[in-house]
Amino acid sequence: MNEATQGYLGDKEMLSDLLATQKHITNGYNTRAGEIQCDNLRGTFLNLLQEEHRIQNQLFCDSHSRGWYPVKEAPVADITAAKQLFLQ
Repeated sequence: MNEATQGYLGDKEMLSDLLATQKHITNGYNTRAGEIQCDNLRGTFLNLLQEEHRIQNQLFCDSHSRGWYPVKEAPVADITAAKQLFLQ
C-alpha cells in the first residue's frame, strides 16, 4: 500500500496541490493589480504578483522535471500560424 492509499499525499500529489494553489494565488493578485487606482499600491501588488509567478514557475519546473507535468512542444507551423493571427 502506498501513502496515497493510506490517506497521505505522496510527493506527486503534494506538488500538484501546491501548483494548483499557486495558480489560484497568482490569479487573485493579477485580478487585484488590474483594479487598483493607487499607483504605489498597484506597484506593490505587481511586485507580489511577480514573486508569486516565480514560485509558480519553480513548482511547474519541479513537476515537469519529474515527469509529473508533461508538456507537448508545439509544432513550428502552429507557432507561426498563431504569430500571424496576432499580427493581423
